[in-house]
Amino acid sequence: MLTKKKKLSKKEIKEDKLVSTYYKAISFYQENKSRILTYGGIFLVLLLAFVYYFNNQKIKNEKAALELSRVLPLYENGSYLEAIEGRRGTNIIGLKKIAEEFEGTENGETAKIFLANAYNFLENFDEAYKYYEDYNGTIDTYKSVSLAGQAGYFAYKKDYNKAAELYLKAARVSPDNALNADYLLNAGVYYLKTDNKDKAKELFTTIQKEYQNSSAFREVGKYLAQIN
Repeated sequence: MLTKKKKLSKKEIKEDKLVSTYYKAISFYQENKSRILTYGGIFLVLLLAFVYYFNNQKIKNEKAALELSRVLPLYENGSYLEAIEGRRGTNIIGLKKIAEEFEGTENGETAKIFLANAYNFLENFDEAYKYYEDYNGTIDTYKSVSLAGQAGYFAYKKDYNKAAELYLKAARVSPDNALNADYLLNAGVYYLKTDNKDKAKELFTTIQKEYQNSSAFREVGKYLAQIN
């Protein structure tokens, strides 16, 4: 004689599904164990490599900051050659070595900007351009300096259109840069040299409207007079 089938409670149904899911998971693991261990191992290796890389970069960046703090007084005092090469018999290694040894760290990239500036002051424009162009940091001020430095190099080479484009890019990196008016003025001047009067007038007018407290504002009138 057939007995009446017992009705399962909600709790028993839930527990039954949980047990079923558990055994399915165990079964899947047993069937795919080798693949799971392989991919898991690869993921772990990549994760460890990632952590090691960023820890190493952090240590290198801190070391670069220390080296920069030692050499920048030479740069600020106008001892540009010593700032580039370092001072013999001391722990000051020089901007060139810092830029090379700590490339890719924020402070290593910052060293490239000071190094390029130092070369510029020494009128070694080719070396200056190389390091301006090679800057790959994330600080907006130095991004602008990098672009403006490249612009100055192309102006020196009399490629005025390229110089104007780069000065304009430098002015657009960050709205908070105190040098934006100067960059716009330089861009306008070099556009004027290429006879692009419309673009030059646009930039000069922007300076008149938006940068009335800047030194560029006091200069812009004579260039607008040339156009008009």
